[in-house]
Amino acid sequence: MKAVRFSRFGGPEVLEVVDLPDPVPGPGPGQVRIAVRAAGVNPSDWKKRAGLMDEKLPQTLGHEAAGVVDELGEGVTDVAVGDRVYGFSPDGAAQAELTVLSAYAPIPASLDFPGAAALPAAVETATRALDRLGVGGGVLLLVNGASGSVGGAAVQLAVERGARVIGTAGPANQDHVRSLGAEPVVYGAGLVERVRALAPDGVDLALDVAGSGVLPELIGLAGGAGHVLTVADFAGARQHGVEFSSGDGGRALHALGDIGELIESGRFTLPVAQTFPLAEVAEAHRAGERGGVRGKLVLTVG
Repeated sequence: MKAVRFSRFGGPEVLEVVDLPDPVPGPGPGQVRIAVRAAGVNPSDWKKRAGLMDEKLPQTLGHEAAGVVDELGEGVTDVAVGDRVYGFSPDGAAQAELTVLSAYAPIPASLDFPGAAALPAAVETATRALDRLGVGGGVLLLVNGASGSVGGAAVQLAVERGARVIGTAGPANQDHVRSLGAEPVVYGAGLVERVRALAPDGVDLALDVAGSGVLPELIGLAGGAGHVLTVADFAGARQHGVEFSSGDGGRALHALGDIGELIESGRFTLPVAQTFPLAEVAEAHRAGERGGVRGKLVLTVG
C-alpha cells in the first residue's frame, strides 16, 4: 500500500509517499482495517516531521481517518465489512491507503469522507478538555483560539452543555466565532481588557487551544491556575502550574459516538478548510504551518 513516511527530520520536503506492507488488525481486540478515503492533518504532524516529538526514524503519519471497513479484527461485531466508519489509528499511520482503527464510529449519514476524517482529533480533544475542566450549564468559559478546528469544536460543545462562551480569534474570524455560538474577542495586546468588557468579573474557566503564550492572562481572568487548562502549551503549563491535557492521560473516545446526533441535528459543524491528494501531503503541511486555517486540512485517498 501507499503511505506517507519520512526518514529524516526537516521541512515538508522530507515527506515521501512510499510502499509499505498492508497492516492487519490486532493483536488487541476490537480493531478494524479500513480502505482509507480521507485522513486528517494536524499540527502534531509537522512537529513530528521537524523532530520535536519523537526521535525514532523512519516515521509514518496520521492519527485519524475515514473510510470503508475491509477487514475485521478479533471480537468485532458492531460493524461489518463495507461499513463507512471513522476513527483513530493506534499506530499513527492513518495517512495511507489502508489503516487499522482501534477506536471508531459510524460516519454520520450527512457527512462525506473528508468531513468525517476532520472530526476525531478535534472532537476528542475538545471533549476531553471540557470534561477535565468540568464545563456545564451556567459556566462562563473563555476559549483561547476559538476559530481553529479544536477551538471551534470546544465552543460548540460547551454551548451545547449550556455554557456561555467567549472566544478569542483574529480580526478576520470574529464573525465565524460568533456563528459558532461564542462572543468573539480579538486576541493580542489588550486581550484582558476586551474580555473584561464582556465579563467584568472575569470568567469561571479558561481553555487554551492556541498555545500563544497567554496563560498568565488566562489565569488572571479565571481567578487561578486551577481554573485553566491547555492542550497546546506544555512548557507554559509547567511554568505556570496549569494542567496540560494530552491523550496520554486518558482519551474521551465516547465523543466519536456522541457527536453524530449533534451533526445530524445541525447543532455541530466542523468545516474542511482544504483537501489535498495523498501525494501532495507536503503542500498540506505548508498550508498548515502558514497558519490562519479556518477548519481542517484533509488528505484524500483514492
